[in-house]
Amino acid sequence: MIAIGSDHGGYGLKQEIMAHLKEQGVEYKDYGCYDEKSCDYPVYAKKVANAIVSGECEKGILICGTGIGISITANKVKGIRAALCHDTFSAQATREHNDANILAMGARVVGPGLALKIVDTFLNTEFSNDERHIRRINMIEED
Repeated sequence: MIAIGSDHGGYGLKQEIMAHLKEQGVEYKDYGCYDEKSCDYPVYAKKVANAIVSGECEKGILICGTGIGISITANKVKGIRAALCHDTFSAQATREHNDANILAMGARVVGPGLALKIVDTFLNTEFSNDERHIRRINMIEED
């Protein structure tokens, strides 16, 4: 199950991504926001991040205007490795090397066509399980 959330700036792109996921047969849960009224991205970043650390969802997708604020907020939740990606190479690399569990994007930065390719790359790329990457992830997770 994929957790997905956005603020008002990412709402439109979130709708397109959810339609794409549905078309692909990928299960997801929408954690809001639910319209284009101005709202605060930390609320939705925390909802998605908490759904992942609780085990309710496996991975997450977060969208705001730039992807910056929403990724910063998600990364404050212990156990989250949110990666801001605006290209497929970064989406692939962060899954292979960082075992990122949240993809963050900026709706004002990346268009819908590319965003869907980034989503597909992120969701379909496995973690490499390479010893050096595991070591580095463990270092990130240390208190």
